[in-house]
Amino acid sequence: MRKKIESKRAEIAVIGLGYIGLPTAIMFANAGFNVVGYEIREDVVKKIKNGNSHIIEPDIDDLLRKAVESGKLRATSNPEEIKEKDVYIICVQTPLREDKTPNLEYLESAVKTVAKAMKKGSLVIIESTIPPLTTLRMAEIIEKERRFKAGEDFYMVHAPERVMPGRIFKELVYNSRIFGGITKESAELAEVLYRSFVKGQTFITNSTTSEMVKLMENTFRDVNIALANEFAFLAHQYNVDIFKAIELANTHPRVKIHVPGIGVGGHCLPKDPYLLLSPAKEDFGLIKRAREINEDMPLMAKDLLFEALKTINLPPEDAIVTVLGLAYKGNSDDTRNSPAHAFIEHIKDDVKEVRSYDPYVKGTHESIMEALKGADALVIATDHSEFKELDWKTIGELMRNKVLIDGRHIIEEPPKGFVFKGIGRGEY
Repeated sequence: MRKKIESKRAEIAVIGLGYIGLPTAIMFANAGFNVVGYEIREDVVKKIKNGNSHIIEPDIDDLLRKAVESGKLRATSNPEEIKEKDVYIICVQTPLREDKTPNLEYLESAVKTVAKAMKKGSLVIIESTIPPLTTLRMAEIIEKERRFKAGEDFYMVHAPERVMPGRIFKELVYNSRIFGGITKESAELAEVLYRSFVKGQTFITNSTTSEMVKLMENTFRDVNIALANEFAFLAHQYNVDIFKAIELANTHPRVKIHVPGIGVGGHCLPKDPYLLLSPAKEDFGLIKRAREINEDMPLMAKDLLFEALKTINLPPEDAIVTVLGLAYKGNSDDTRNSPAHAFIEHIKDDVKEVRSYDPYVKGTHESIMEALKGADALVIATDHSEFKELDWKTIGELMRNKVLIDGRHIIEEPPKGFVFKGIGRGEY
């Protein structure tokens, strides 16, 4: 298998062509491997076959077109077309249920699909973010389905993705990668495979350590963002601009405070702390409490909005509110777990009308001018570059009342004539 990988004769199937799977398939195809992408969504398969991406990401259209036109990448929804491959890379979602427990149905379904298609000697790689001990359990499913022995008849690895939307292709190449195998040989094979395009450092460990490392990385960020958000709450009590305070605190050589905001979104941070805790016999409170703080940030934005409406003597039930940005991250179309949606849910029954505009997301108002005409309040929920260069004079003329709530700290100096409140901007 190693020689087959090194010579790029290994045939690869990527299961799931979403935000991680499609870029991963593109990278391996453009590195010289024959890659088939398996996706159950027919509309996505059709787009990819035509060389068009269904996600927004810098460089993805050109790289996808190159991979498809070279014949190295094709997409299918037919499981028969992924049979007898040398490598299977699973990139499916692992969401939470309503009770915050992991929903691994998509992963288990993908693993069973792979089990039916694979051959002896296949390398199975899970890139999805998963709770500790899950790779071992998925290996058991394959053993049960095919009566193959893990570590002998097939290789199994957890190789977590570590990329950020907007920088995916750069980070796929230059970020370090971890390969957690159920055996050392499994991890070594995966390392050789990814070295076909990865220039960052690579590390080999066991699958459970790899699973935990990925969850620790995102939990670290989540907990530290929660600390920054709690500082923001305190800043309002003490009449302090928390961003100025953070800037000063971060001049200390051993301090690096994160940035507070309307909430934490995306496919990782809102769920990974729960994945980390899900198999635990006991948790100690810090991780869960941090998650609760971050989940409450849209409520803080709601409070600021209603305080501002009270300032102009406008009852919330008479207010038209425009939310700028539905994506969880600036210059992205990714709305997964977006705090903007949570904010809208919190206010929609208390105000007259909620409008939205996002230049990257379908289903919103067609233009910012249309969304703001006659509105009473504007709430910035996403830090798109477009929102940092707004013409506040024109916007003020469009609006009925001029309330501005900044949930992402993109307003340095509040525009004249607006009632302004921002998360962490206690001095205004």
